[in-house]
Amino acid sequence: MKLFTIGVYGSTEDSFFNVLKDNGIDTFCDIRQRRGVRGNQYSYVNSNYLQTKLKELDIRYIYEKNLAPTNEIRQKQKDEDKRTGMDKKHRAELGSVFKAEYTKSILDAYDIVDFNNRLIDLGAKNVVFFCVEQFPKACHRSLVVARMARLFDHEVKHL
Repeated sequence: MKLFTIGVYGSTEDSFFNVLKDNGIDTFCDIRQRRGVRGNQYSYVNSNYLQTKLKELDIRYIYEKNLAPTNEIRQKQKDEDKRTGMDKKHRAELGSVFKAEYTKSILDAYDIVDFNNRLIDLGAKNVVFFCVEQFPKACHRSLVVARMARLFDHEVKHL
């Protein structure tokens, strides 16, 4: 199984879905806390539209909310962003407090072995993990795939 990550910021609807097709994605794992974005610019990743479009492309959709950061963890990153004057859409990397809290509260408590086995049972070959941030290191999706790559020796590619 090969793992990919993708964000939406900085993309267009065409570029977003084309990169999924071009990389042979067969399974799309949405790991956002909320499955919508404000405004029209990125409305193509709002849950209903996204799921309909993925179905048209014959890409399986999985919503894995248990991998989403809690409001408390997200607030710690917001506090760090405010302290450093960073805008979420332009953040290049998660703060150390977020990484530590997310790892302890979410990843360490999550049965990643069971999740990996579920993906195998589905026949998933090219699995993309999705959240909104443009840069993978600015998003928890990079922490998820790093853990899976380390435990299961999966190749990782950031789209």
